[in-house]
Amino acid sequence: MNPTALLLATFLLSIVGLFGFIWSLRKGLFDAESSGARTIFSPGEIGRPEEPSASADQHHALTRVVAAHAGEVAGPAPTELAAREAADRSSSFPAFMLIACATVWLVVASAAGLLSSLKLHWPDLLTDQAWLGFGRLRTLHLNAVAYGWAPMGLLGLSIWMLPRLLKTQLQGGRLVIVGTLLWNAGLVAGLGGLAVGINAGMEWLEIPWQIGALFALGGMLIGLPMALMLQRRQVQHLYVSVWYMGAALFWFPTLYIVAKVPGVHFGVEQATMNWWFGHNVLGLFYTPLSLACVYYFLPKVIGRPVRSYNLSLLGFWTLAFFYGQVGAHHLIGGPIPEWLITLSIVQSVMMVIPVVAFSVNQHLTLKGHFGALRHSHVLRFIVFGAVMYTFASLQGSFQALRSFNAVTHFTHFTVAHAHLGMYGFVSMVIFGGVYFALPRILDVRWPQPALISLHFWLVVAGFTVYMVTLSIGGVLQGLILLDPARPFMDAVAVTLPWLQGRSVGGALMTLGHLVFAWHVLLISARSGVFAPAERLAAPVTTA
Repeated sequence: MNPTALLLATFLLSIVGLFGFIWSLRKGLFDAESSGARTIFSPGEIGRPEEPSASADQHHALTRVVAAHAGEVAGPAPTELAAREAADRSSSFPAFMLIACATVWLVVASAAGLLSSLKLHWPDLLTDQAWLGFGRLRTLHLNAVAYGWAPMGLLGLSIWMLPRLLKTQLQGGRLVIVGTLLWNAGLVAGLGGLAVGINAGMEWLEIPWQIGALFALGGMLIGLPMALMLQRRQVQHLYVSVWYMGAALFWFPTLYIVAKVPGVHFGVEQATMNWWFGHNVLGLFYTPLSLACVYYFLPKVIGRPVRSYNLSLLGFWTLAFFYGQVGAHHLIGGPIPEWLITLSIVQSVMMVIPVVAFSVNQHLTLKGHFGALRHSHVLRFIVFGAVMYTFASLQGSFQALRSFNAVTHFTHFTVAHAHLGMYGFVSMVIFGGVYFALPRILDVRWPQPALISLHFWLVVAGFTVYMVTLSIGGVLQGLILLDPARPFMDAVAVTLPWLQGRSVGGALMTLGHLVFAWHVLLISARSGVFAPAERLAAPVTTA
């Protein structure tokens, strides 16, 4: 297998897909009316907000904000609500299982991440055990996020959204459960192996292929119900969120299998494939699933379809077209072909197209409804995540440029950039999605809505401190590394106060995660597992 030929083949396939979309595009990008954008709403529902995490007062205030632009709305028919509730019930256990696993892995990853951060400026902390060393802890943190928190949370939301989007009950729920068990078994075994020093030696691919195969198999089983449900869908049009989810569920097993095939990738080719996977798992798995959530939850909260449905489809196809080769910019200066690096830089810059398409669309959709941010917990997380997607992607495009890369490469700035995407965007969208979906999954209100606000401000404050300190420290580090007159230790010393700030930000985020996990435990208990349930009032006027 020739890795270069494989990369070029994916590039050509993305070109074919883009031209297929352009050929099928019949309406203007900013067409105000689109039946496709209305697919997620039942007749009479547009103009009515849906915010399961809001208190009664917040919901009334949110309704006033929406009604100021929509007027009086009749509301969905009881039969539509009954069908939606049946769809929610069909996916409730698999979705809850995935979200519960995600919450556990979030706590594990947060503990490993905070401890490894502290070790950067407190090197004598917990040095008695080898598995508590920085090298292993940092790897445990990365893998617990990359294969625990993020995929479990996004897949849980996807499994819950699909029956709603296709207006049919979940098919193959047992496959999801088996896939989840296999995935978590692989993660437990993989993290255990990393803790004792068993490491494949490639970032994002540290878990040996013999264990990692469970990820590919589990991912395929979790994605299979979508194929089964498409045959029984009750909608004429597949909403853009289904496009994103379907692509991500196909891309992940493909990416992981190609990257982990044993005995194929060696030397420089292995490094090339490593960053082909490392970037594509972010852009072709986490990103599509997160965008699918944004395109569903944001319109549902404000009761208004996306402003330009065709623009959302343009964003999908250009993401598929341009993202496939951006990973090679991590190897600028390495012994790989210059044409491959140049191709990666060009595609990284061209990612501005899908990012701008998404950003403009979300702004136009939310225009006139920004006041809803004061009354909707879900909307705050979702909009914050959407804005961070814009920043992370634009920063990534500039960071791929050789002149910019020369300063930031091999510095803490790159770590900050990675968290801008995986935390500021992906994790914040997951938080917002869970706050929306879990009350529908468990049929119970959030016990303490004030904890949601506390969680939001803790993680936003921590994330801000983290990003500012690490970005500044990374730039200063890079400038010293470029100065041949400065000793290497100067580049280390200049980062110390900024690394301490990183730990402060990480501690605030970890505290926010504990608040989130505690609230998930409370709502799970209220659902009837540990205590009598407080059911949602019927009929559910905001469903």
